[in-house]
Order: sequence, then structure tokens, then C-alpha cells
Amino acid sequence: MQRRKFLKSAALTGLATELTLSPKTSSPKPQKALTFLFQGDSITDGNRGRNLDPNHIMGHGYAYSVASRIGADFPEAGFTFYNRGISANKITDLQKRWETDTLNLKPDVLSILVGINDTGATINKPAEATTAEEFENIYRILLNDCRRANPEILFVLGIPFVYPVGKRIEHWEQWRDDTSKRQAVVRKLAREFDAVLIDYPAVFDKAIQKAPIEYWIWDGVHPTVFAHELMAREWMKQVGKRLRFLRY
Repeated sequence: MQRRKFLKSAALTGLATELTLSPKTSSPKPQKALTFLFQGDSITDGNRGRNLDPNHIMGHGYAYSVASRIGADFPEAGFTFYNRGISANKITDLQKRWETDTLNLKPDVLSILVGINDTGATINKPAEATTAEEFENIYRILLNDCRRANPEILFVLGIPFVYPVGKRIEHWEQWRDDTSKRQAVVRKLAREFDAVLIDYPAVFDKAIQKAPIEYWIWDGVHPTVFAHELMAREWMKQVGKRLRFLRY
């Protein structure tokens, strides 16, 4: 009896080990050659090139890390990756270039991170600022434009973030409170459009248990190379819940 129990237990352990070591065996394969587009401000821009040089087109931030992993793991899928983040952009800037830099690229997966420059304008350039309500209305228009063009599009909405580091210490309460309003907008729109929500603030709030926030967000707004890596990991984790082939 004891020997039978041992053999049964050993068999189950072996099966569990096999499944753990070979997670991709049951993962579905991509069904089409998807186009991934990353849109936003300087955090997405990552000092990307402005020509077709494939060594620089994705910049050096989280968008680069995500594209490099997916492209390396699925070379046969024929995926296309675009980065159209532009430093200092606000939601109104995205609106002005939406047709050229988003609709015309026909994305299947559209990843957006925007909002912190809208908060910055509220504090530093009020004449250029949008209220949280205006921010929401414009953001919704942009998403609706994309959904009309492609009803099957998958939105990936990143929550903007700010921390009391560097210049952000000055007027910190304004930075915190206005950013919080825009975070709430992104959460609302993610529910409304059945989008993947990437909670970057939660990622960094957890990370500061291991190292000070300056290690991750060097000036209160812009991530370090280490933080971009955390962003890429969270992006892959959350998007993998919808694009099952990305689950490792």
C-alpha cells in the first residue's frame, strides 16, 4: 500500500514538473500578424529614432523591451511594432496627430500612456492645460475613433504616475492631486472600453519596498532603465491575460 502511494505521488510530481517546465505546450498560437502601436509622451518616446533605422525605431524604454521580447519569441508571426510617443505630449497633442500617428497605422493592439504632461501644464502652463473632464472627453473621442476603424482593437491603457522627487517636490500636493484625477479617468475609460489596464503606480509602490523611489523614478516622472524593465514585465503580464499566446 505504501509503495503504491509513493508511486502515485511520484507520478503526480513528475507531471507537475513537466507542466511547469513546458508552459508553452498548451499556449495558443497567434492567429494573425498583429500590429502593436505604443503611443504617449516622453516615457514611451524613449528617445526613439525618427527614421526607419531598425536599431532605434522603438527607443530605449518599456516599449522597446516589450517589442524585443515579443518579436524575438514569435519571429514567424509577422508582427509589426510602432512607437509614436513624443516627449512633452499632452492629450491635446495626441489629438492633433491622431489620424497620422495612430489611425493610419491601423493598430490591432494600441498601448497608451499619457496624462502627466497634462498635470504639468495645470501647474506650469495653465493656458495650455485641460481639466480632468476635458482630458476624459478627448481621450474618449480618440478611443472611439480607433474602435470605429477597428472594432476588434485591443486597448492597453497605462495609468500615469508621479512621485515627490526633484522638481516634483515643489507644488507636490498639486502634482499628486491632479495626477490622481487623471488616474481615475484612465481607470474609468479602461472599464468603458474593456481595455487592459496597466497599473504602473502599483508596480512602483511595490518596488520602493526594495529600493528608494529615486532608484526607479529619477526625477519624479521619468523612469530609470530599471523601472522601464518593471513596466515591460507588467505590460507583458497584463496583456498576456488577453493575448493568451504571450503567457509564458
